[in-house]
Amino acid sequence: MMTNLFSMFDPSTNIFSMSLNWLSTTIGLLLIPNMYWLIPFRYNMLWYKILNTLHSEFKMLIGNAAPYGSTFIFVSLFSFIMFNNFMGLFPYIFTSTSHLTMTLTLALPLWLSFMLYGWINHTTHMFAHLVPQGTPPVLMPFMVCIETISNLIRPGTLAVRLAANMIAGHLLLTLLGSTGPSMNMILINLLLITQFALLTLESAVAMIQSYVFAVLSTLYSSEVI
Repeated sequence: MMTNLFSMFDPSTNIFSMSLNWLSTTIGLLLIPNMYWLIPFRYNMLWYKILNTLHSEFKMLIGNAAPYGSTFIFVSLFSFIMFNNFMGLFPYIFTSTSHLTMTLTLALPLWLSFMLYGWINHTTHMFAHLVPQGTPPVLMPFMVCIETISNLIRPGTLAVRLAANMIAGHLLLTLLGSTGPSMNMILINLLLITQFALLTLESAVAMIQSYVFAVLSTLYSSEVI
């Protein structure tokens, strides 16, 4: 009986012919966050710096009345869009953010949630937004129509802006690249220089458009708080 009792501590014990006795040591290392046993390299430090800067800027745009942690969704949105934009710069990878299905999926739920939250919790405040301060009484009905239309097209403008900017650069790169086989050596060298310049421009556009999408979403949310 004593042999059977202490056999569970025997290092030779196996399950399904696999020795799993020392697996707990490895699992313990995996459960510890990387920041405690790996020195963060420059890429991590740069990314943390960018995220902290975005958090501070979005917090300033939303205002102090916003709930604690409300900027995290916009920082995550920026990271997600920029990741997909950069993935589309690699060959044979479809740029998901160049399709309206993807961009509308991001913009429409955000805008709809802002509108529902604002009209349910701050109805008077939302009605006040329909008439800008200082509008003459004669123009008030027209301003209500204009502000309503501009509010309704916000998710469309967000989605189309992102998709159109991502399509434009990729389309130009594809059109220029398709002319390569019919060129001589001198023109091919000029084409390569142009393609590298456009690729650099597209890298900047990938960052700028993700930033614009996140900032505009932040500004739209600040109007309903």
